[in-house]
Amino acid sequence: MEVFMASSSSNLYCCHSGSVLKLPSATRFSCSRYPSSLHASNWISLRRIVSNSRTWAKFEKFQDNIGESVPSSSPSLESEQQTIEEEKEEDDSCLPSDLEGAVRQSGQAGATFVSSGGMRGIVELLIPQLQFLDDEGAQAELWELSRIFLDTLIEETGCQNVKAIFPDAGAAALLKYRWQDAAFGFSSLSDRNPVSNEDEIIVMVVPDYQMLEYVERIASELSDEPPRPLIMWNPRLVSEDVGVGVNVRKLRRYFLRTFTVVYSMRPLPSGAVFRCYPGLWKVFYDDKDRPNRYLLAKELISRPDAEDLEIIFGNVDEKSEKGPSFLDQAAGIFSSLNRFMKVISR
Repeated sequence: MEVFMASSSSNLYCCHSGSVLKLPSATRFSCSRYPSSLHASNWISLRRIVSNSRTWAKFEKFQDNIGESVPSSSPSLESEQQTIEEEKEEDDSCLPSDLEGAVRQSGQAGATFVSSGGMRGIVELLIPQLQFLDDEGAQAELWELSRIFLDTLIEETGCQNVKAIFPDAGAAALLKYRWQDAAFGFSSLSDRNPVSNEDEIIVMVVPDYQMLEYVERIASELSDEPPRPLIMWNPRLVSEDVGVGVNVRKLRRYFLRTFTVVYSMRPLPSGAVFRCYPGLWKVFYDDKDRPNRYLLAKELISRPDAEDLEIIFGNVDEKSEKGPSFLDQAAGIFSSLNRFMKVISR
């Protein structure tokens, strides 16, 4: 069963090693055109988020958008225990409580990235229910989640000149009709002029490998003066269905490597891989002593590949009294990813 960690707290702020990043003041800005001499971090500021609670839990599957509530015990004992628990931050405290919470958290990560001057970012939610867009209702759910991301990005930056670029003109027109109250603009990858001079933050929603030529062209145009931030939300630019050829390797080497993964969430059979900008990559494994909780196995500067995960989960097995359960359950995923990742990384 694919599982992921979660937080029942309303605060979805990303955790990372070391001290908490001090963000700019909460002054919002009107998204007027900014001088080309200014760096992006000078024209977007990020709202601070204040946490009122640190009660953490893990939901069983991302298909379940609502986590199970935690039964309360005696008020006096519960209050005392909660005070003690709040003083100790858990390994898994950075993880969201449900899919919608993860999307909001990714919007906050994107806003932090843009605020720090980042120009090209990727948000990826590698969750099974979002991988099968042909299933009935899957696309509709995906569009709704993309709006949560866009609304969060706008809320956190205060920018009202955000442009959402959808995969095709039909989807863009339909969503523009449905979301008449949206605070962002609409266009599609195939539009003659998908980006206007007034747009200051660009979000490509689920760009597909079949539209790669358009994606690269738009990204190149956004690099011109003045440069403007581009975030690809759940891109589908590499497909195992079309094989791993020269074009895919070139894409990986020359284009995707110009982007920073600002948010990534991949559930594994007995753990998860997680990254939330500006934090490190984190690999988690199930806490056998506490159901529905995770322990941090390792933090890394770069994304762990299949071989890294084999080593990390292998080390966890050596310390576990129950033998190689972690590695056995994850072996199928490692073997399927290993060759593919090796080839496209050349």
